[in-house]
Amino acid sequence: MKATRRRAIIVGAVGAAVAGGFLGAGLAGYRINVTPSYPVGLWRVSPLSRPAEVGDLVLICPPASEIFERAKERGYLLGGPCPGWIAPLIKKIVAVAGQQIDVGAAIRIDGRLLPHSDLRAADAGGRPLIAYSGGVVPAGFLFLHSEFEGSYDSRYFGPVPAAGVIGLAQPVLTFGG
Repeated sequence: MKATRRRAIIVGAVGAAVAGGFLGAGLAGYRINVTPSYPVGLWRVSPLSRPAEVGDLVLICPPASEIFERAKERGYLLGGPCPGWIAPLIKKIVAVAGQQIDVGAAIRIDGRLLPHSDLRAADAGGRPLIAYSGGVVPAGFLFLHSEFEGSYDSRYFGPVPAAGVIGLAQPVLTFGG
């Protein structure tokens, strides 16, 4: 067997093993986070057998909509398997159906200031950011947040359908957080 053919077989086998490993990890509920909203690294996603609640850190698919399409075009969101070909988000649930969201310089939920929720007028590229207008979180929806200053979350896109929750997100091996 020629050296180049042997090398091609080895490279192919290694590639197949790596791809199989990623597929197996994904099927077992593991995901890699590469966004700055939460620490980069390996996360486990566990199915949620109860309604999502305030304080849950979830992996969620946003709905296909113009606001998420624009966010993807601007580079706020990565491509992935969710509706609109957007990657799932890791975010903390900070409000659920029936809670009042007030938007000013920061977010207030039922009159209480949400820490680390200051709004930005523009993104890192100087493009204007339009904040959510506020209101009561509708039935079947969640208001999501990340303490990361540059996070693209419900401060800008508003409540999202709870039906998009994939599961609870738990860090396994992460860096920088």
